[in-house]
Amino acid sequence: MKIYSGNDIRNVAVVGHSHSGKTTLISALLYAARMTPAKGRVEDGSAVTAYDEEEVARRTTMANAVAFVEWSGVKINLVDTPGFHMFVHEARAAMLPVEAALIVVNAQIGVEAVTDRVWKYAAEVNLPRILVINQIDHPKADSRIGRQRMIELMQEKWGRQVVPVQLPIVDQHGFHGVVDLVTMKAFLYEPDGDGHGEAGKIPESVAADAKLAHEALVELVAEGKDELMEEFFREGTIPEHHLIAALHEAIREDRIFPVLYASGLRNVGTDHLLDFLKVYAPAPVEREPVAAGGIVTSPATSSHADNGEAKILPEGLQEEIVMRKVEDAEPVALYIYKTMTDPFAGRISFFKVVSGMVRTDTTVQNYTRQEPERMAHLSIMQGRKAVEVAELHAGDLGAVAKLRVTLTGDTLGDKANEIFIEPVSMPEPAMTYAIEPKTRGDEDKLGPALHKLMEEDQMIRFFRDPQTNEFLVAGAGQPHIEAIVSRLKRRYHTEVTLKAPKVPYRETIRGHAEAQGRHKKQTGGHGQFGDCKIRMEPLARGTGIVFVNDIFGGSIPRQYVPAVEKGIHESAARGYLAGYPVVDFKVSLFDGSYHDVDSSEMSFKLAARAAFRKCMELAKPALLEPVMRVEIEAPDEFAGALIGDLNSRRGRVQGMESGGAGTLVRAEVPMAEMLSYGTTLISMTQGRGSFHMEMDHYEVVPQLVAEKILATAKKMVHDEAEE
Repeated sequence: MKIYSGNDIRNVAVVGHSHSGKTTLISALLYAARMTPAKGRVEDGSAVTAYDEEEVARRTTMANAVAFVEWSGVKINLVDTPGFHMFVHEARAAMLPVEAALIVVNAQIGVEAVTDRVWKYAAEVNLPRILVINQIDHPKADSRIGRQRMIELMQEKWGRQVVPVQLPIVDQHGFHGVVDLVTMKAFLYEPDGDGHGEAGKIPESVAADAKLAHEALVELVAEGKDELMEEFFREGTIPEHHLIAALHEAIREDRIFPVLYASGLRNVGTDHLLDFLKVYAPAPVEREPVAAGGIVTSPATSSHADNGEAKILPEGLQEEIVMRKVEDAEPVALYIYKTMTDPFAGRISFFKVVSGMVRTDTTVQNYTRQEPERMAHLSIMQGRKAVEVAELHAGDLGAVAKLRVTLTGDTLGDKANEIFIEPVSMPEPAMTYAIEPKTRGDEDKLGPALHKLMEEDQMIRFFRDPQTNEFLVAGAGQPHIEAIVSRLKRRYHTEVTLKAPKVPYRETIRGHAEAQGRHKKQTGGHGQFGDCKIRMEPLARGTGIVFVNDIFGGSIPRQYVPAVEKGIHESAARGYLAGYPVVDFKVSLFDGSYHDVDSSEMSFKLAARAAFRKCMELAKPALLEPVMRVEIEAPDEFAGALIGDLNSRRGRVQGMESGGAGTLVRAEVPMAEMLSYGTTLISMTQGRGSFHMEMDHYEVVPQLVAEKILATAKKMVHDEAEE
């Protein structure tokens, strides 16, 4: 395997909406570059980047996968990402280790919800974007007017910087070529061939359109560059070699977002797409220095910890943001952007060489966990297959197996030059299910198996509910959790059952109250005595519980005050109305009494519990429910049905946007009303709708709804007591 320097590497994340053909396009690129003997297919599991058994079964990408292409002296690393809205967080994570995003658009539909979302993710990190309109061979896409309208819609959404650098050649024979608007040459293909086109003359049917599109491209490239504008006005055009260099720079600086055409299924335009990535996609060494947290030499001797408290550093050192160049001469630094568990190789860590060079058998320091790690066998990944290499240079993507403590998001490198790359922030899981192992053997395997899945997917949460002692698994939605259960069975032979998800209700108060709690018990020997008076008042949502000691004059000795606070917290955790935790209130302990002999911490804790219950009776207790922030995308004709359905779910529509592929509806909806929404949306939109939701806030449940919830909760408690 040839070793590539940073100048000869291109790192590209392939992103877009589900079923836009990303995985199929990557398979075509690999086949065109002769990296595979045949073009892989998603349908039969032969696609290089769709190797997971769950992905093959569901025919959809669910996690990032990496493949590489050696093409005309460069290595192009391709990161295949999910397009299903439930797994789009993976696409966001894929944008950290790359220098460009290849946004694949379905030629039949245009810009869809996830297409727009991944565009915004790329914009947040100033990542150059290259658009590929795929499946241009489909009969529904066979319209010149339709193709032109699609470009206009993308320009309306993302700006006039979206500009074609190719035109498709479509005639009675279908889509069989492209016109390169930079060189003004046509490339003709044999559909279902090897992906290699033959240069030829531009057909008369597209010659006029190509001339106009070329002029529009040249004019846009020249904008903002005085020397190019002068040349453009003087010559009426820009020479090809100047245009190529200027277009490369414009793409790197996000001043132009080029549009290309291809068919991954019929393998048309793929070699030209590889040529384009080689010439115009930025190399890692061209990017700005990476901003990272680090410890640098400085006269200062102190910094601040994450909790705001001062922490002491060795004299002459200080924490600062350091700028690390993507160069071989810099100290080695690696960022772990993905973890995969292989049944044979164990844990495989995927990394980006942020700076420096790393060689096989090198020992590096895990800065995040302060542990050394040995890079035993460096490799680059071709889907699931690892290709061993002796060394990797700055900017390259690699992988290594069996690191001891390293997980996704960690930074490793030279021990004497510590830096920390900020991991990609993940949204909180949107849905939780109770999970039960079917047998005792499954119970023993469940914990270790789920923790291995959590290493791969940072959206998974696994924990025990302190109120019910149930094991809970949380994920992005119902399909995500169902995939987790399927993986447990397929990969780890662990069978589980899912219970209906429990909505994490909370309780709170809406009024002020004062109460006295007294615990007095006399038995043989020492008795028990505790007496406290508390005042409760509501706080803003999300504040939690605030305890204030307002005792003056020693009516309660200082050593018993923590026992009162503990009693309050324990009672709040048990709930008052229906056993849900009580939140967002302030408790002030302002008076009480004690006995020199009989008082104890337990007595005051029990007295605090009694005072809490009395206050709750008087303070207008209320039930709180989680409200989700929801985005729903569907074709325009379903907009009315979506709004009506959301209203029936007690939803509040926050806004609507129409354009591109359809209507985007933003709303706030109680979680209890969204538990089975995925199935309903598929039925309501004939499978053409998608949605994304995140936890937003808690608010008071309406009285009629609260009465039903409380009745159900009390019945469950009664039934459990009878059992």
